[in-house]
Amino acid sequence: MDITSRCTLGDPNKLPEGVPQPARMPYVSDKHPRQTLEVINLLRKHRELCDVVLVVGAKKIYAHRVILSACSPYFRAMFTGELAESRQTEVVIRDIDERAMELLIDFAYTSQVTVEEGNVQTLLPAACLLQLAEIQEACCEFLKRQLDPSNCLGIRVLQHVRLPLLSPKFLVGTVGSDPLIKSDEECRDLVDEAKNYLLLPQERPLMQGPRTRPRKPIRCGEVLFAVGGWCSGDAISSVERYDPQTNEWRMVASMSKRRCGVGVSVLDDLLYAVGGHDGSSYLNSVERYDPKTNQWSSDVAPTSTCRTSVGVAVLGGYLYAVGGQDGVSCLNIVERYIQISKLIYIYFFRYDPKENKWTRVASMSTRRLGVAVAVLGGFLYAVGGSDGTSPLNTVERYNPQENRWHTVAPMGTRRKHLGCAVYQDMIYSVGGRDDTTELSSAERYNPRTNQWSLYGGMNYRRLGGGVGVIKMTHCESHIW
Repeated sequence: MDITSRCTLGDPNKLPEGVPQPARMPYVSDKHPRQTLEVINLLRKHRELCDVVLVVGAKKIYAHRVILSACSPYFRAMFTGELAESRQTEVVIRDIDERAMELLIDFAYTSQVTVEEGNVQTLLPAACLLQLAEIQEACCEFLKRQLDPSNCLGIRVLQHVRLPLLSPKFLVGTVGSDPLIKSDEECRDLVDEAKNYLLLPQERPLMQGPRTRPRKPIRCGEVLFAVGGWCSGDAISSVERYDPQTNEWRMVASMSKRRCGVGVSVLDDLLYAVGGHDGSSYLNSVERYDPKTNQWSSDVAPTSTCRTSVGVAVLGGYLYAVGGQDGVSCLNIVERYIQISKLIYIYFFRYDPKENKWTRVASMSTRRLGVAVAVLGGFLYAVGGSDGTSPLNTVERYNPQENRWHTVAPMGTRRKHLGCAVYQDMIYSVGGRDDTTELSSAERYNPRTNQWSLYGGMNYRRLGGGVGVIKMTHCESHIW
């Protein structure tokens, strides 16, 4: 009988009884990871196969995206998401020490870093920015070991840190989990206070105190936010921020939903994004952005109807939602409220943040979808939009004292689905679409002369984008 005739069903790798088993020896190399990193580090030092250059101050650091992304969640989010940096060969990293960045990049390639008195104060915040928890722990352990009467006073000022203004992730993951914090009842109370402040935004007006007030800013300035819109054939959730003092556009945190035709305005230094269309359905949800934490929240009451192309502005402490367009949505309740789909609204609503509800007020003189709104000089302006047939360049102004609308000078370009905001006592109209194409151009209105004029355009054409202006400190404007 041959060998094959004695084989039975079972383990296909097991030979029949009596047949010698082949010799096997599993091998796992302990040297391979280290040697591989050593070779990649040599490639970096010789600037070979590098696909990104980090610009930190006057220093240029050559590196490989895959190594940085593997070590740092900060870089992984930057290079694998929709941020502009994911497509750039040179990436500017702000508010980080040059030498500290070099040490952290070396650590990514070598797994080694030396923490010492001369670098710990720059290395720790740099590690926090890049979300390198291992280095953060090493720096904190070094600081604990160095405590003595000559330096403990410097460490003691940490009790004055405004914990409620920290990001929730850092507060819970780093501060709240620290053994020294957990072992002290007073420290735990401070952390709990900060958690309540972050978890209950509607109660924040009642929780104000020394630890919730931002420090006196180095400088204040206003920055412009472009929110959502339509790009490359789909609604987007990304948000850009423009700083007029540096003449730069930068990405900030994205919304939780994609929103085209979103209405945007600022109330109490918080940016509201109202309604819009996510590419498949109309929205009545509202999101709120806090520039101090670079985060969006969704704890705002929805509008009474799902609408896109809605204009939003603040007047007298109220948030106004103006005009817009409604379509068939997945919610039956919307169909019960509005029986006619694709309705162009001539009326508008206002939102009371104290009561967290919307109420209907007076009507415009012209039906407008894709309208932009802004508040200037105690008046509410409805700018451009479409009457359902063609884009408009007309502008009307609402007087809340008279509860009436009046016509003012028209724009130079017909625009629907545009963004609009007030900066330095003038109204800025941004992007949108005319009769034929999406626009990157912008123009501004001077109420003193009742005239519109063109000014510099954006980097991208934006259809259905929102615009908002927020006063920001020097520190806040360079956080992200």
